[in-house]
Amino acid sequence: ELMIHGADVTYIDRAGNLQSHDELTTESEIRSIVTRLLSTVGATVDDSRPIIQAQILNGTARIGVVIPPISDKINVTLRRYVVRRDTFQDLMDWGSITPAVAGLLTVCTYVPTGIIICGQPGAGKTTLANALLDSAPATTRVIACEDTPELRVAHLNGVSWRTRPAGPDGAGEVLLRDLVKMALGMRPDIIAVGETRGGEAYELTRAGNAGCGWMSTIHANSGRAAMQALISTAVMAGNNVPSQEVRAIFSSIVDLVVFLDREPVQLRDNGSGTRRQVMEVLAVPPMQGSDTDVTVEPLFIREEFGAPLKWTGAPPPPEMERRLERVCHGRGTTLRHVLEGRVDIR
Repeated sequence: ELMIHGADVTYIDRAGNLQSHDELTTESEIRSIVTRLLSTVGATVDDSRPIIQAQILNGTARIGVVIPPISDKINVTLRRYVVRRDTFQDLMDWGSITPAVAGLLTVCTYVPTGIIICGQPGAGKTTLANALLDSAPATTRVIACEDTPELRVAHLNGVSWRTRPAGPDGAGEVLLRDLVKMALGMRPDIIAVGETRGGEAYELTRAGNAGCGWMSTIHANSGRAAMQALISTAVMAGNNVPSQEVRAIFSSIVDLVVFLDREPVQLRDNGSGTRRQVMEVLAVPPMQGSDTDVTVEPLFIREEFGAPLKWTGAPPPPEMERRLERVCHGRGTTLRHVLEGRVDIR
């Protein structure tokens, strides 16, 4: 991942260690390279559009650019995708998740389930989201809605949609909120939103109530904070919708919150790569009449990096448990055996 600030270039190598690049360059050279890269996808960055994010190099990389006067110098982030097909087996090999968590998430793809995947930038949210989609049955009708395509939809009846900025005349803009709203009328089994951070949060309240499964990533530093961020964003996007009502809706349509974290540089062994691990999996029971805030119940907890990701012994909320139990019985096992990691249901 290349990070450029004017004539200064910094990059993260494959091991996840931040290193400086000391080759001399100039802002004009950087600007020229950025212009050429963007031109390959029909995009440009200039005074009329000083911020842009696009997928380049035949879909193998994502570039984000901010130029003056928005920034003091040209800022560029170029992320090259390394893994094109992410699976739960990969995540288990990397020590990110356990077979029990992989089994639980796999079962969730068979029935309508609302899942939030949260964490800081670079924590592995998209990688986990792709692994989750990969575990869904091939016949699942998946509709992915994103600003920049990163989700891999390889299902027989799956499609990927992306937003579009307004043209030079200010017309033709397609927002993420528009895509989510349209997806509701296209008979989805799962609506996958690349990242929720705007008006699309309010549309997700309708998606959950429509009876289809959905999943989204969101930036947050804990599972509880992710719920609070989602609710706040939806309230701001709604039209005079009481926050209590939005909170009640999300508590009924969000089933699981998966929180990932990235190991701080200070805690790493010299020369070791960055570990990205699932730190907690929370269930979200529906709010009761006297509740004033969303309740979360830990299902899996990892005390610290490198520690085991353990099942707390608690079952999911009753209604969710019934849905998942039906799937498990159809596969010749029980939900408890899946949570204990005694069976491989993938």
